Amino acid sequence: MSCGPTCHCQSESGDYRELFAAHGLRCTRQRQVVYAALAGTREHPTAEAIYDAVRQDSGSAGISLATVYNTLETLSNCGLCRKLATPGGPARFDALTDEHAHVVAADGSMMDLPEDLSDRVMAGVRDPELIAEIEKRLGVTVGRISIHLAAE
Repeated sequence: MSCGPTCHCQSESGDYRELFAAHGLRCTRQRQVVYAALAGTREHPTAEAIYDAVRQDSGSAGISLATVYNTLETLSNCGLCRKLATPGGPARFDALTDEHAHVVAADGSMMDLPEDLSDRVMAGVRDPELIAEIEKRLGVTVGRISIHLAAE
């Protein structure tokens, strides 16, 4: 199996073993349940929203909010999801890990910009000369681009 950056590979049983293995991550029931809840939505949920979703699943009894937070941090660190900071609100999570733009609504909810518009926005900031100037002037190395447009 070949997994790309936005792959949500799973068997029909909801088993993410191959996906986790491809990212060097041990497969546990808690990780599968949390990742399934995240990969199953386009809502960019908070950890609390994922916790509420997995608590309603009878096979998820006993998963604590701390476990959800820790699992999301682990999934983010190994590249299976993105942790998205929002101004003045809790972090949100996205199972789509490719570079794309988001719109943050006034209520703090987040949505993906439509792909064609996201591609146009991202093309403007992917300019190698612009990235080189940012790196030089700020003394940093740009590893990933994340764009959030704020709606009023």
